[in-house]
Amino acid sequence: MSPRQGPQSTLRASEIGTYFYCQRAWWFQDQGFPQDSAAAMESGLAWHRRHGRRVLTAGFLRLAGWMLLLAAAAATAAYLASTLLG
Repeated sequence: MSPRQGPQSTLRASEIGTYFYCQRAWWFQDQGFPQDSAAAMESGLAWHRRHGRRVLTAGFLRLAGWMLLLAAAAATAAYLASTLLG
């Protein structure tokens, strides 16, 4: 059961910030788990950094894939045009 349940439950701005940064961290905080573990916090921050880099890399690779696909389609169209008209 959440400590915030009840008629006077208030959602603080810091909780919203925590939720948007990491939903799991918000849930742990909402359930009353202690936050005094600096090692666990650093581990979580490192995980988020690695994950962010992977997401960024995936975005660049997806863009490169679309650009290569577009270049292949243009090259194919140029080849077919020169073959049919040539």
